[in-house]
Amino acid sequence: MPRKLPFRVLHVSGQDESYRAAELNYHSPLTKGWQASRYCLYPQDIVLQLENRCRLRKIQILSHQYLIATKIEFFVGDVPDEQSQDLENARYTRLGYVSLSDNEKTGYKARELKSVHVDAIGLYLKLNIHKNHINKYNIYNQVGVIAINVIGDDIKRPLGITDPDLFLDNDKRKAIEGDPSLEGLYNKPDFISPLDDLAFDMYQDPEIAGIIRKLEKKKQEAVLQERFEYAKKLKGAISELQKVGEKLGKYEVEKRQAVENEDYDKAKLKKVQMDEYRLQVYKDLNLPDLLETSGSRHPQNIDLEPIRQPTPPRLQELSYRTPPQSPTPRTPYDERPLPAMKSKDAKPSSDSPPPPRTPYDERLLPVKPPAVPEEEDPPPESSTGITGEPEPLGEKELREASYAIDVFGEPLVSKAYSKTWSYREDALLAVYKQMQESNVSAKEECRNLLKAGIFLVKRAVDDKVYAVFKAGLHLLRMILNEYIPQHKLQRQDTIYAVEKTIPNLLHKGGDTAARCREDSKSFVLEEASFSEVKPTNIVPHECVKPFKLTLAPRQAQSQCEIVEALYKKLGIKSNSGLTVDNLMQFCVTALGHNSGEVRDVAERIIKDLYREVKDPVKDYLPPDNEKNRKITLYRQLYEYFDKVDGKPSKGDLKKKRVDDEKKKQQEIDMLQQQLQQLKDMASGKQDYQPSPRPKKLKPKLKPVDESVLDSKKAAPRKTDVKKKAEKKKQKDDDDVSMYNMDNICIFCGERNENFTEEGLDLHYWKHCPMLKRCTNCKQVVEIASYTEHLLTECEAKSNYAKCPRCSEAIAKSDYDEHIAAKSCNPSKSSFNHCPLCHQNIGSGEDGWKSHLMSRDGCKQNPRRLLAINKQPTAGKGKPAPKGKKTPR
Repeated sequence: MPRKLPFRVLHVSGQDESYRAAELNYHSPLTKGWQASRYCLYPQDIVLQLENRCRLRKIQILSHQYLIATKIEFFVGDVPDEQSQDLENARYTRLGYVSLSDNEKTGYKARELKSVHVDAIGLYLKLNIHKNHINKYNIYNQVGVIAINVIGDDIKRPLGITDPDLFLDNDKRKAIEGDPSLEGLYNKPDFISPLDDLAFDMYQDPEIAGIIRKLEKKKQEAVLQERFEYAKKLKGAISELQKVGEKLGKYEVEKRQAVENEDYDKAKLKKVQMDEYRLQVYKDLNLPDLLETSGSRHPQNIDLEPIRQPTPPRLQELSYRTPPQSPTPRTPYDERPLPAMKSKDAKPSSDSPPPPRTPYDERLLPVKPPAVPEEEDPPPESSTGITGEPEPLGEKELREASYAIDVFGEPLVSKAYSKTWSYREDALLAVYKQMQESNVSAKEECRNLLKAGIFLVKRAVDDKVYAVFKAGLHLLRMILNEYIPQHKLQRQDTIYAVEKTIPNLLHKGGDTAARCREDSKSFVLEEASFSEVKPTNIVPHECVKPFKLTLAPRQAQSQCEIVEALYKKLGIKSNSGLTVDNLMQFCVTALGHNSGEVRDVAERIIKDLYREVKDPVKDYLPPDNEKNRKITLYRQLYEYFDKVDGKPSKGDLKKKRVDDEKKKQQEIDMLQQQLQQLKDMASGKQDYQPSPRPKKLKPKLKPVDESVLDSKKAAPRKTDVKKKAEKKKQKDDDDVSMYNMDNICIFCGERNENFTEEGLDLHYWKHCPMLKRCTNCKQVVEIASYTEHLLTECEAKSNYAKCPRCSEAIAKSDYDEHIAAKSCNPSKSSFNHCPLCHQNIGSGEDGWKSHLMSRDGCKQNPRRLLAINKQPTAGKGKPAPKGKKTPR
């Protein structure tokens, strides 16, 4: 089975003196890796020598976060049997190459891990590293590799002999011989253990990693011996230790950074923290029994859940033995410092390169630390009470708490800083009593007492123990409701007390413990109504300050919920501290957060605000257009606004358009059916059978191709005008077979023998005085409906608007000037209004015919003169008498 192969760097073409190639020989969270020398020539070479001649199965490369090579080539080297194993005698075979991302998308904070599966035999592995990607942090054009991992099989037999159980140890081989069914469990020639992966060693504490490997081996042995309960406990312990190893690895990195920064107090604290945490975990897991170092074959029952008990004192030496109990008070288990997560909003400056972040783009490395355990009620003290004194303050604490020490004295402040939660609680109770019973009259002394008390309240609000947190809230409530009014302090003192503590309360709103979150939110809302606080409006002002988009989701959601509750409670009255401006600025920022829960709360606030103030809300949002409606968030808001305004939504309008199109198509189909029936009757093929009359439908005249009409050989197109003609012929006729309906224009009434299907199309297109061509879409439309066509049907309808005075369609470019001039002829309800000459004319169809066709009619209709000047001939061009039907 493949395993992690040890190697050493045998040759490198160049290296930075601070990042030597020897760093690649070891894997740990503190590994700095190799970097090429400054302004080096490319490509750079690194040659690794394996312990023995091996079969390589997998190669892993962890690249630097900003000193990134464009390409890395791999070569495997071997030495012929008759020559000595020397680098000069190696013969290399190219395996291939990998390309690396320029890492710009991650802001140069992530390391890329490349894994390459190979199948090659050799003693040497050569890496050919090409030129670097250019970025602002790589000022010396270097490349860097943090770690290299090689996985493969030892070759213990001559080549050509393949044995599936070649790599099985004696115990496993004997087990398989005794029970052949176990062969599939252990004979896995291609299986690579996750413990051999580069990600495991790079993010695990080395000591924990060694223990995990021992437990894994014990687990396999337990399965062979059918000790399944023991194997189950080992599996759980391995899972717990992996989390512990990652946490200790993070501690180790922080300790080294503190040493580099010469912050030795912090480094010492981290070392103590690591030692105590490591020993506590070993005790909780009962590690000696798991490893069976105590002589017992079957270990006792082990509770893998963390044991909530005091932290053991620091020991000088680390061992697996349980530390002795001490009578001195200790910090509760859930109060021990845990590794702090780095701020997500830390951005690389132009002066310094960004720190490495979770790699990489191929798969997720296990770098996320385990969740901070939620706070619990502190364990009860012994019946005899607390013994001893709190630990003395260090130099840093003395400087930090100097103001509070001057007011309350060092013994009390030492309790407030103690690692024992009960001391901290006692300190807050003592401050509460002292401030409540204070009879100081001097304003300056009262303010000093106030500032010192607020300093301790801030620490208490951030405390992880719930009892201490509640004591802090109790003290703050007393200060705002009793101490300030009693001593008649100024408005500015109240503002100071709230401004200093509310950021801590908002931060506590993102706590992992539900009751801490709820208590902090409830207190903020309660605080806004305090008699001394409400007139200042300081709580709403502080809460609606927009937060950074990198703020933790739980804290951002909590702040949004507080703002929502304040808005419902206080409204946007002049004295509430909330306005449309500060609420919308806050909500617009929250809409950009990557958490859906945060955006949902902000959306609710915006909807509630719109119901109250309407249009001012839209001023803070992007314009309502098709582009922005493609964004789901804004589309939902715009559709809600339309609903509040009583407008149909886009979905409703779309459905209505579809229904209208279906209805229109049905009417067209009915007209076509009736037309075909009329043609059949005219040719004598069938008797007339009247069908239900269709609903009135204005004909939509399609454009006619002039080149087709001018060509004698081309067949004319059938337009909607023809459809209307055929429809009009059958109206009000009870017995159509008695009359001749051919050769008549249904618009102007002219009858002509040349009015065949082609002739009518030509007449409609060029000569009919009742029709005209649209100047925009070139369709032939009735003059009577030309205004309606421009406003509702034309392709350019968006360029026109209806004048409320003359009711004509006016181009939008001239609309404002037209309205302002008020020189148009007003339309009258009982008359028709001509869109050509802008005059009011007689009502009905006769009024249109008289105006558009008579000698004294519309002067702006050029076809009128053509119709008047046309010379009538026998059977040709003679207008049909009005209302008279021509016999068949």
